Amino acid sequence: MFSVIKPFLFKIDPETAHNLAINSLKLNCIPNNFFKVRDEEVLEVNLFGKKFSNPIGIAAGFDKSAEVYNALFKIGFGFVEVGTVTPLKQFGNPKPRIFRLQKDEALINRLGFNNDGSDIIYKRILENRPKGILGINIGPNKDSKNQENDFLICFKKFFNLADYITINISSPNTENLRDFHNENKLISLIKKINQEKDNLKSDIPIMLKISPDIEEDIISPIAKIVLENKISAIIVSNTSERNRENLKDIKSIEKGGLSGKPIETISNELIRKFFNIVKKQIPIIGVGGVDSAESAYNKILSGASLIQLYTGMIYQGPYLIRKIKEELIKKLKDDGIKNLNEIIGQKDLAKF
Repeated sequence: MFSVIKPFLFKIDPETAHNLAINSLKLNCIPNNFFKVRDEEVLEVNLFGKKFSNPIGIAAGFDKSAEVYNALFKIGFGFVEVGTVTPLKQFGNPKPRIFRLQKDEALINRLGFNNDGSDIIYKRILENRPKGILGINIGPNKDSKNQENDFLICFKKFFNLADYITINISSPNTENLRDFHNENKLISLIKKINQEKDNLKSDIPIMLKISPDIEEDIISPIAKIVLENKISAIIVSNTSERNRENLKDIKSIEKGGLSGKPIETISNELIRKFFNIVKKQIPIIGVGGVDSAESAYNKILSGASLIQLYTGMIYQGPYLIRKIKEELIKKLKDDGIKNLNEIIGQKDLAKF
């Protein structure tokens, strides 16, 4: 069906198309078994004391205000990350603010954390309990005088409602947010969140989502901070402000974060660099350019324990998730691999 409606969707504004997709999912008319695959237990991943039915998740940015996460579980995702959620509701940056780069199978967005705010989203999740593993991605309001405090407000709001919370310091569309990659600022932020976690007597896993545009010399300090401060996983990575040189589409000149196929290799290389430092002491969630079983498999070989996608589904539709799972299962069986854990970080294995 997606191949039939895709030409129509791609003729309208990307944000309008996205809103149509959200409204369609709100109807919740997907049959429970429509996206099921056989032998999915081969793809099970056990992390943070939780069982993920498969390693494919949807990245934050699709379901910004936690409106359709249960419908996304029906599509076949092993976990869903909603947000980014800010303390107060905000509109985000002026429109237009999403651009399709069809020749490059990419998007550029400068949305700016548009969402319904923590109070509304908290109530929404409370009244519609997740039927799978739900992560909540949090960040500061655009006009915040104290970004660090905004993270704490959201953490205290959602610590008892999410399966994990992601500290998003990586968006290029909120001013000064990426300054938290600075060693001192990052230590301060994480220590205050951990203090709140201790005060609340919570054991919720905390993820740190980083930028793909970080310089080589701060990879090791970030990895060290993560290892020393009870961070449960690193999400590598977000959209890129760089990497425009080889793009073909004229919209590549737009300001914002680039996602999709052009950042696949960049993401994989950064995953590999972090994995070489942290090994399997903490898991990595790999994001960037996943649009096939092959690209998902290569993320795992690079060092990812879990994978997230978003742009790939925009171009290929929701059936992509089932296709990835079916092909991954076949690949693992053909290679005699009993569990995905066996191949994490094994970059010397034959590719897909």
